[in-house]
Amino acid sequence: MAVGENIRINPARLWDSLMAMAQIGPGIAGGNNRQTLTDADGEGRHLFARWCDAAGLTMGVDTMGNMFATRAGTEDLAPVYMGSHLDTQPTGGKYDGVLGVLGALEVVRTMNDLGIRTRHPIVVTNWTNEEGARFAPAMLASGVFAGIHTEDYAKARLDPEGLRFGDELARIGWVGDEVVGARKIHAMFELHIEQGPILEAEGREIGVVTHGQGLWWLEITLTGKDAHTGSTPMAMRVNAGLGMARITERVHQIAMSHQPGAVGAVGQVKVFPNSRNVIPGRVVFTVDIRSPEQGKLDLMRGEVERAAHAVAAELGLGCSIEPVGHFDPVTFDPGLVGVVRSAAERLGYSHMDIVSGAGHDACWINRVAPTVMVMCPCVGGLSHNEAEEISPEWAAAGTDVLLHAVLEVAGVVG
Repeated sequence: MAVGENIRINPARLWDSLMAMAQIGPGIAGGNNRQTLTDADGEGRHLFARWCDAAGLTMGVDTMGNMFATRAGTEDLAPVYMGSHLDTQPTGGKYDGVLGVLGALEVVRTMNDLGIRTRHPIVVTNWTNEEGARFAPAMLASGVFAGIHTEDYAKARLDPEGLRFGDELARIGWVGDEVVGARKIHAMFELHIEQGPILEAEGREIGVVTHGQGLWWLEITLTGKDAHTGSTPMAMRVNAGLGMARITERVHQIAMSHQPGAVGAVGQVKVFPNSRNVIPGRVVFTVDIRSPEQGKLDLMRGEVERAAHAVAAELGLGCSIEPVGHFDPVTFDPGLVGVVRSAAERLGYSHMDIVSGAGHDACWINRVAPTVMVMCPCVGGLSHNEAEEISPEWAAAGTDVLLHAVLEVAGVVG
C-alpha cells in the first residue's frame, strides 16, 4: 500500500541531526575523522542510541557491534531494514554513510509524528566498519552477517598499529550478545550519497541504484635494493619505486582499454625506507579495479597481474600479489528497484537509474535478502574528502523516497 505523496519527512530535523553527528570526531578541514572502533566511533554510537531510544525504538547489538533499532510492527513478520554506517574515512565527509543511518532514523521519527503503523517491523541499522579505513577489508561486519567472512577472521583484523578489531570493539564497549546473521530480513534499503558526479551533472535528484560494481583490491609488493640515490649508477639500480610507477601507468591503461564500465587506480602506497636520498628497496601498494560486468572485472585482474610480473621481471624486482578485497558485481532486487523508482515518480522528484561505483553494506546484504539502494547527488561528485557536501534539499528528497518506499514494502495499517 502506497501512502499519499503529501507525506514528507522533516528536512530541518534531519539536517540538524546530520550536523550534530558531525560534531563528533571532527576532521581538520570541515569533515570528520570518526574511524571505526575509535573513541569517536563509540561516542557517535551512543548519540545514535540515545536518539533511537527517544524515538521509542528497541536497540539490539550483535557480537560484531552491528546496531539494530527496531520499531514494532502490528504482525509477527520479518522486519524491513534500512540504514548504512556511521564510521568515516580518516579525512571523511559528514554524509557518507551517515545520511543513510540518520535518514532512516528520520523516517521513523516521521512515522511517529504521523501515527503511521506498519505490518512489518522496521529496523534502523548501523553496520560496523563499512569503510575499512582502519581495519581492512571494507564492509567487514555486514560481510560477517552475510556469511562472506567468519567472525574469527573479522575479529583478528589488525589496524596499522597492530591493534585487533575484536579487542578494540570490546574496548569501546560495543560487543553485543546477538549472534551475527541470525536476524531475518524481509527487505533492506540503503540511502547513500552518490560519491560520484553523475546525478549532479544530469540534474537528477534521485539515483535508483540497479547494480553495484564488483571490485578487486590487489596488494602488490615489489622488492629491489635500497641504495644511495646520488652514488648508485642508473644502470645498476634495482628500483622498486620505478616498478610501482610503471605498474601505476599500466593500471590506468588497462582500465581505459575496457571502457565503458571499468575503472582502476593505485590507491594506498607504502615506500621503504621512504628516505629522500635512498632508492626505494621495497614498495607495497594496492591496485583498485572495478566494473559492473563480471567478464571485464576478471579480464582486468588477469591483465594487471601479468603486467606487474612483466614490469618486475624487466627491472629485476621481486614481485608478489595478494588479493586483499573482493566482491562480485551486484544486481539489486528488481522488485525493490521498481518500488524506489515509483516512489520517486509519485513524489515528483527527477530520477535516473544508476550503477553504484562504490562498495556498500547493501552489496553484502543483497546475498541474503532482497536489497536496494537510493542515492542523492553530492557536490562535484566529491567524497572520501573533508570537502564532501550535499544540500539539505538533496538529503530531504532522498529520505522522502526512502520513507515512501519503506512504507510500501512494510505495509501501512489503516
